[in-house]
Amino acid sequence: MSVREPDASYALVPGAFVPLKRATVTVPAQARSVRGGHPVGRLFRSELRLMFGRRRNLAALGMLAAVPVVVAVAVRWSGPAGGGEGPAFLALINGNGLFVALTALAVALPLFLPLAISAIAADTIAGEASLGTLRYLLTVPVSRTRLLLVKFAAVVTYTFVGVTLIAAVGAGIGVLLFGGGPAALLSGAQVGFGSGLARLALVCLYLTACLVALVAVGLFVSTLTEQPIGATIAVVATAVTCEVLDAVPQLAAVHPYLLTHHWTTFGELLRDPINYGPLVSGLLSAAVYTAVFGSAAWARFGSRDVTA
Repeated sequence: MSVREPDASYALVPGAFVPLKRATVTVPAQARSVRGGHPVGRLFRSELRLMFGRRRNLAALGMLAAVPVVVAVAVRWSGPAGGGEGPAFLALINGNGLFVALTALAVALPLFLPLAISAIAADTIAGEASLGTLRYLLTVPVSRTRLLLVKFAAVVTYTFVGVTLIAAVGAGIGVLLFGGGPAALLSGAQVGFGSGLARLALVCLYLTACLVALVAVGLFVSTLTEQPIGATIAVVATAVTCEVLDAVPQLAAVHPYLLTHHWTTFGELLRDPINYGPLVSGLLSAAVYTAVFGSAAWARFGSRDVTA
């Protein structure tokens, strides 16, 4: 006499098997899309599609793109005369439109860029947990370490896109309104238009490297909570606090160790010869912050009991 073992479609009731409706579990599209092929590569592409497909993330990029437009229009309408305030690049805009991009980067750096990046980084883990999709995402054939690295790489990509977008829009509208040609650097030397573009590209790479440290902080905070809004506020508050402390002369001894202190040293790339000392210090500072908070995020996420 054979006995049928109970399965997922039957409930065990004394004396009988009672058929039940099969339960339907909704697995996130991101988790389904990584099955087949190379898991890490497919997961990374899926993460990018998700990140750049959300309206709020696109709205943040739109906000960043609007910064150089506002700067260019304001300078164009105000004319060459000005109050002598603002970034050092502001007075050079009328001579070369490339400085619209540099001025826009300087304007966006204290608040707009950190706000956009913090929102994305803080949402990496906390957002998945708040939606209840994190445990399903962990069912894909990718370790937690690789999943964390994929999310980190995706946010770094978004950061680079945001910085480059400001520079590209700024350079485009700047050349359109103020022209191109040779550019006068902060040191007084003149370089050709191509050399100016190359230096602008280096500025974008340097700022992206510096902002990667903020990404690491956001990733770590995101592993501590299931509330992405709270995580975003914490990361933005960290950046703003560092900027406030950096503005207090009495705290000069701690300035080099602040997260945001070296961000504005990208102006050294606009001198001839380039002063590499502050730039190297900025890259080392970013590397240390990234290593410390990246390791903390890995330790926290690797040992986390995921129930949501």
